[in-house]
Amino acid sequence: MREQIRDLGGYLANYFIEQGMDVDLAHFLNMLINIAVVSVLWYVIHYITKKLVLTSFQNFTNKTKTTFDDYLVKSNFPRYVSNILPLLLLILTIPVVFEDYPKLLNIFEKLVDIYIIVLIVFICRSLLRTTTEYMKRHERYHDKPIESYTQVLMIVFWAIGFMFIFSEITGRSIVGFLFTLGAASAVILLIFKDTILGFVASIQVSVNDIVRIGDWITFSKYGADGFVTEINLATVRVQNWDNTYTTIPTYNLISDSFHNWRGMQESPGRRIKRSLNIKQNSIRFVNDEDIEKFEEFGLIAPYIKERQEEINTYNQKLGINKKHLINGRHQTNLGVFRQYALSYLKSHPKIHQEMTMMVRHLAPTTQGIPIEIYCFSADKRWEFYEAITADIFDHLIAAVPYFDLQLFESPSGDDIIKALKPLQLN
Repeated sequence: MREQIRDLGGYLANYFIEQGMDVDLAHFLNMLINIAVVSVLWYVIHYITKKLVLTSFQNFTNKTKTTFDDYLVKSNFPRYVSNILPLLLLILTIPVVFEDYPKLLNIFEKLVDIYIIVLIVFICRSLLRTTTEYMKRHERYHDKPIESYTQVLMIVFWAIGFMFIFSEITGRSIVGFLFTLGAASAVILLIFKDTILGFVASIQVSVNDIVRIGDWITFSKYGADGFVTEINLATVRVQNWDNTYTTIPTYNLISDSFHNWRGMQESPGRRIKRSLNIKQNSIRFVNDEDIEKFEEFGLIAPYIKERQEEINTYNQKLGINKKHLINGRHQTNLGVFRQYALSYLKSHPKIHQEMTMMVRHLAPTTQGIPIEIYCFSADKRWEFYEAITADIFDHLIAAVPYFDLQLFESPSGDDIIKALKPLQLN
């Protein structure tokens, strides 16, 4: 093709000269005509190649079972590849078209070289995007911060590309360019500080398995409370429970403290830890009438009988004076209630019976004595977990009066008015 264009150019130049045109003007017109011919050829070849490559690749993709080639199409890989043949046409024809104009030839050759560099970078970017999307579909990689590594590689590719472009434009070697960068390394580190910190953090996050995509995290500093949807080089994206999004700098996952709920998600149960505050002046020893009543409560009847027999044996052995309940050993209504609450948890079908379960007595406070329920829900889903927790405490709150106990509650306005009413009547 180069010979045909050269022959055509020579014929046209001679023709213009024979017609009495100035030699330089004849060669200039010849160059313009050659540019027009090459441009038409380039457009036609580019159009045909693009159609053929895209159609062929689409047909090939439809016939294969793998999804990798589908992602290649989405990332425009065939479109970039279709530019290779028209590019070869430019490489072959430019030296012929600008044969008599060395300066223009040098400029266009540099432009073509820059185009080649940019095209290679775009092809590499397309392959990286395809690989990233393909790996995300695999169970092994779907929760890994692959985006971070992809972005780092893209920065490397673009950096190399810019170095070659700089070398093409200035005519300086890449080694000299690197020496110049070395001298300006302090400025570069300052400019790319966040990127470098993000890259280091993303590696630490991945290696130490601190956060995965899909983890539920709570980061109070940034108001984040929800699932991690994306881990990038610079930021971590969290979808909150109200469907808003919060972005957190990746480096802050290393430098600051946050709450990751993955352990709960992977465990067989979700913890329930909540207290009931009992009024201290409602706690007392139980008498024989109370014992008879408690023995009618199915959940604790065996316990009451066994426990009372043990206490009676102890008191008889030591000859305890039973006139005053403070002498010897006696059950309390609060102790019986704690046992009832524990028995209720053990009988509850939605409480995990193989995990820690207890009803514990905490230190007294100004709001009464906290009786803490500590157990694990067998269903970890939020809405069901809350329903189970509510069901347990609904029952226990309703059961408190049966043990002659009272729950602590700060007085409201109505309580104060009721207390003052007798005084007003007097």
